[in-house]
Amino acid sequence: MSLLSDHGIPLERIALLVGHSSQATTEAVYRKQLRPVITQGAEAMDDIFAEDQEGEDTEDAEERDAVA
Repeated sequence: MSLLSDHGIPLERIALLVGHSSQATTEAVYRKQLRPVITQGAEAMDDIFAEDQEGEDTEDAEERDAVA
């Protein structure tokens, strides 16, 4: 299960593969294996949104400079 998760297989697919009727069961059974993957995903999203925010801040400053 952790190998599948580490290779980006969605939790819904893993639940089907291991015979769980819902992903909630998979999350409960494999919580320890999923935690690092969830943490990595959250860190990646933080990086993505930080980059987007930096780009927006630069664009806002350029627009202010152009108006002034």
